[in-house]
Amino acid sequence: MDVVIAGGHGQIALRLARQLSGRGERVRSLIRNPDHASDVSETGAEAVVFDLEKQSSSDLAGVVAGADAAVFAAGAGPGSGAERKRTVDLGGAVKLIEAAQAAGVRRYVIVSSIGADDPGGGSAAMRPYLEAKAEADAAVAASGLDWTIVRPGHLTDEPGTARVTVGEQVGYADIPRDDVAAVIVAVLDDPRTIGRTFVVVEGETPIPDALRRLCDESA
Repeated sequence: MDVVIAGGHGQIALRLARQLSGRGERVRSLIRNPDHASDVSETGAEAVVFDLEKQSSSDLAGVVAGADAAVFAAGAGPGSGAERKRTVDLGGAVKLIEAAQAAGVRRYVIVSSIGADDPGGGSAAMRPYLEAKAEADAAVAASGLDWTIVRPGHLTDEPGTARVTVGEQVGYADIPRDDVAAVIVAVLDDPRTIGRTFVVVEGETPIPDALRRLCDESA
């Protein structure tokens, strides 16, 4: 499998790259800052310098060409203003959609957020982020690609357990970034997750079983 990860220096992206590379997959991780290339290389991925905010989707199409899947894991990050959340969390996701469409890359997985289904229910501080995520999710779902939308709960750096709870409606809870990355790997392996939107938080069910149950219940 050949996977392109947008937002390649993010904490989920680095974990995802390490997990995929560790089992022999080719991973190309997009980074804005060349100084981050060594961190990406340590995961076994190839660092590709590309600025999602400044470069065009046609340029990006050339980067993703030949990939089996594209994963959007980029984000403006804590402390960024509402405008940048729209240019990165929304604009970057749309740019990767357009690039995947142009390059013929069918599989697209986006890391969204719990609460993106109801941005108005979030706090004033969180609302711009959730609004950007909601619009990005809508663009993915309307893209015609083979998409999956993954909405993690509150992210932590605790060691992963490879056990989760998934569902369309799941209560707010923590989830280790390790396990979010592992869920994305499992999503890429399971074509039955195409067209699914789900929340993932910590739980007691092994990841493959949790996804299998989700797909069976939604069938």
